[in-house]
Amino acid sequence: MNIGFKSDGLVPLSEFRHDGELKIGDTVEVYVDEKEDKNGQLRISRSSARDLRAWETIIVAHRDGLVVKGEIISKTKGGLIVRINGIETFLPGSQIDVRPVTDYDSYVGKIMEFKVVKVNDIIKNAVVSHKALIESDIEDQRQRIISQLEKGQVLEGTVKNITDFGAFIDLGGVDGLLYITDISWGRINHPNEVLQLNQKINVVVIDYDEAKRRISLGLKQLTPHPWEVLSEGLEEGSTIKGKVVNIEDYGAFIEIQPGVEGLVHVSEISWSNQPVNPRDVFKVGEECEAKIVTLDRTERKMSLSIKQLQSDPWETIEERYPVGSRHTGEVKNTTPYGVFVELKEGIGGMVHISDLSWTRRFNHPSEYVKSGENLEVIILGIDKEARKLSLGHKQIEEDPWDTFSTVFPIGSEHNGTIIKRDDKGAIISLPYGIEAFAPNKHLRKEDNSMAAQDETLTWRVIEFDRNDKRIIVSHTDWVYAQRNAAEKAKDAAAEKEQAETNKAIETVNQQTNDSKSTMGDLSALADLKKQLDGE
Repeated sequence: MNIGFKSDGLVPLSEFRHDGELKIGDTVEVYVDEKEDKNGQLRISRSSARDLRAWETIIVAHRDGLVVKGEIISKTKGGLIVRINGIETFLPGSQIDVRPVTDYDSYVGKIMEFKVVKVNDIIKNAVVSHKALIESDIEDQRQRIISQLEKGQVLEGTVKNITDFGAFIDLGGVDGLLYITDISWGRINHPNEVLQLNQKINVVVIDYDEAKRRISLGLKQLTPHPWEVLSEGLEEGSTIKGKVVNIEDYGAFIEIQPGVEGLVHVSEISWSNQPVNPRDVFKVGEECEAKIVTLDRTERKMSLSIKQLQSDPWETIEERYPVGSRHTGEVKNTTPYGVFVELKEGIGGMVHISDLSWTRRFNHPSEYVKSGENLEVIILGIDKEARKLSLGHKQIEEDPWDTFSTVFPIGSEHNGTIIKRDDKGAIISLPYGIEAFAPNKHLRKEDNSMAAQDETLTWRVIEFDRNDKRIIVSHTDWVYAQRNAAEKAKDAAAEKEQAETNKAIETVNQQTNDSKSTMGDLSALADLKKQLDGE
């Protein structure tokens, strides 16, 4: 090749394999590697010239944002190798498409367009992107679509992604968000109950922000609000069926039809005046029947009642549960002051803690009866206005305290066992199931120790109160009484013996005065003297 130097240059034919057939006289670009080598030969290169021009093309494309074509020749770690004008560049996997790509092999051999996104002039390395071209086209399309948007406009879109809070709809290059609350007039727990991926749907533009490129879409707005087309046949007093869609502490919401709900307030669940937990009565998704109490079509509000489907049991309470009648009910709740017993759904009353037993005292009713157990009661009183019954349990039996006054009079003694100890004293279990109280100072035993739990001793009744149904006992008094009795018995025996001795002396003296003493008399006197000396 003649480049105008003193000598011609020699280029291997292999470097012209991309130039086609060459003829003498053709002009091509070459790169001067060395003007004169050790042999005096001019060294030039066609491939170096081609690579230099190709790299210049890549530099210009990166600088000016031009599109270049290249062939994907192989797969490598993290992406693909693309040859552009003979220069090998890198295409990262994340830059192949706007959607994630997992099958790189399917791209090998394809000729595609790219944008040069990064160059390193020192090591002649470049990074290209096909995704940037797609995004550029999408951006142009997005700007065109947004510029034509209007509120209330109906568009066709494709469900692109579904999340817990809504769905993203592809409107043909631009995405809009369809919130879960705008999908259906009725309640739904997740958008996938109504929508599917790649489903084509019509949506209405609710709002859009051109600066932030946000588009809010609606689906339910394409149909009239259910309250606007609510059947005229629905009115106050009507009985309806619906589905439980939400439960709160204050009640449950029943869906009559999608978008039309009524509230069953907690006070409308049962005729009972006991607090009701709606979660114990309703379950989300179940069907139930209710009565319309109020209906306001303007405010779109409806109140419902479950209890009004049945007659009020308190209307005939006196006939069904007269004072003095016996009944068996279930213990629903226990409080420090008593237990609530339900005789029938909607009807119940309180048994005060003092009306549980004639003989026992409790710190809490749960010591006597538990929730869920059955309890026999007597109706003591009826408060129809307050919807309350006064109940008693101990009244099932006769008051035993009239008899106890003769069994446990003051000063009587009884065996009893300590069943409870505290700082003030002890509870004593006496015969006939009655309990008495012994203050601490009355727990001291004969050996001066204190009576202990579960110990059985003899007790003396020191107080009996019929009105307060209280018995106070003392073991210490019993100990003192025993000591006093023993001392009295000893004194009585001594007095008796002394009297007998005095009587014998008197008899002897009398005999001495009446007659002469005999040897037998003297012997008797000697024995008596020994006895007196011994005493």
